[in-house]
Amino acid sequence: MAAGRARTAYTLHPYAVDGDSDGHSYGTDAADALGVPRERVFKTLVAEVDGEFAVGVVPVSTSLDLKALAAAVGGKRAKMADPGRAERITGYVRGGISPLGQRRRLRTVVDASATELPSVYVSAGRRGLQMELAPADLIRLTEAVTAPIGVS
Repeated sequence: MAAGRARTAYTLHPYAVDGDSDGHSYGTDAADALGVPRERVFKTLVAEVDGEFAVGVVPVSTSLDLKALAAAVGGKRAKMADPGRAERITGYVRGGISPLGQRRRLRTVVDASATELPSVYVSAGRRGLQMELAPADLIRLTEAVTAPIGVS
């Protein structure tokens, strides 16, 4: 696990996954299963910004503001990446894409709201497993910038 190799403190939180997750929000399902406020559970979304892939990490209670993501990485246009392509690029399955330990490091933007929290939850690389860690550690490990990229 990327956080472990970097000697970062984290806690793993497994939870039961509904076998029929299609059509559900994986992030809100995780928050509800763990009994954690949705503002503390962050989803990892892969987008294309001016033809280059980038990652937005936002609370599951929000949506990704594609214009804000593009601006945060110095781009002009952003669109969501095809889910199959996102899986191939990151090495994770949809619903289990982690901002950590991806096949190749993508430019990452973490929503600024994370910095106000004592800890955040992100996917640990598979459905049914969340990782809790300090926002500063998430930002450091992903070499992310922070910006207000989540919209209600």
